[in-house]
Amino acid sequence: MIKKIDEIEIIGEASNGEELIVLTRKLGPDVILMDIKMPKCNGVEATKIIKKEFPHIGIIALSSFDEESLIMDMLNAGAKGYLLKNASKQEIMAAIKAAYKDEAYYCMDVNLKLAQIVARGGHYIDPKKQRPFFSARELQVIEMICDGLPSKQIANVLNLKTRTIERYRDTIMNKMNVNNAAGVVLYAVTNGLYSKNKKS
Repeated sequence: MIKKIDEIEIIGEASNGEELIVLTRKLGPDVILMDIKMPKCNGVEATKIIKKEFPHIGIIALSSFDEESLIMDMLNAGAKGYLLKNASKQEIMAAIKAAYKDEAYYCMDVNLKLAQIVARGGHYIDPKKQRPFFSARELQVIEMICDGLPSKQIANVLNLKTRTIERYRDTIMNKMNVNNAAGVVLYAVTNGLYSKNKKS
């Protein structure tokens, strides 16, 4: 199906996570459609490794499973989107284009799951992970990231240097174990650190 789309070129295919990492280093793709249940390094671990080495590559989870834990693990690992394998051609094209532009994309079923998590007040917390402590300043930065403000604008609001805000962002992402702003937003919402209702 993808081969029939003129705008997209398939430059490689991998049968497991380890092979995918090797191919990524060799071929340097713009976007990866990532299976989750793979031998020799699953999709979550492969995503973490690839995003650490190549943060510019857009990764889309493509799975048969819509379990909340898998969705959360993939998005926190750095995936830009999540599609179920029954996704339409239009959804797959839209997801690839979004990931290429560093934008998030979730299929309808996954959007519903995320909405349910938010509706519960973000009460999906992995019991195996101890929640990190965030300072008052970090919480301010988290809130502004969730509002979609870039680092320069956050710096202006807080009367700080942009470089200082970038350091805060790095610290926050390390504490949350995420790789991008989308991961910060997801973590903040699901762990009760941010809610649009609080602001209204």
